Amino acid sequence: MVLAILFCFSLFSWALILQKLSLFGRLKRRTASFLRAFRATRGLPEPRAVGSTGSPLETVYAAGYRELTSQLMASNPHPRVKSLNAVTADMQAVAAEEVRKLERFMPWLATTGSVTPFIGLFGTVWGVMDAFSGLGTAGAASLRVVAPGIAEALITTAAGLFTAIPAVIAYNHFVHDIREMGARMDNFTMEVAALIEKNYL
Repeated sequence: MVLAILFCFSLFSWALILQKLSLFGRLKRRTASFLRAFRATRGLPEPRAVGSTGSPLETVYAAGYRELTSQLMASNPHPRVKSLNAVTADMQAVAAEEVRKLERFMPWLATTGSVTPFIGLFGTVWGVMDAFSGLGTAGAASLRVVAPGIAEALITTAAGLFTAIPAVIAYNHFVHDIREMGARMDNFTMEVAALIEKNYL
């Protein structure tokens, strides 16, 4: 039963690890492509002009551009930005939502890394208790009698560590990737704010 529980934890964790690795690799390529296209325009292009890359930065920029456009249209015939903070606030709100999406299922990896060693240890303790109980029943105080049961019980500890170690490594790696993506969105928000200040203030 313990091994079956650990197998389920391990199976879902590895599926999540592979999915996250693919996701972050794809997002890094798309973000680099978006930044190249955006900076090549040397201005504040329409989001459609930059292209649909699927990067989180694209969603962040679209939110800021909508707020910028609404302020410029409201101030015709002399277009000007009334509140730069409103533009950056919209971009930061969307960036926070994008980070929340990236953090989806991350608690599962943290839970797997912290809980499965104890599940494996529980299986080991239970197996050792069962082995000594069998020793008492047999009435023979021999290591040859108890050793197979203890060896079998220790398998669950090894299985718990085998499940937990990859989850912990992956969790730390993905947390770094999420922080890096969040920092890139924050830096991009500042870059767009500087362009707005340069062109419209």
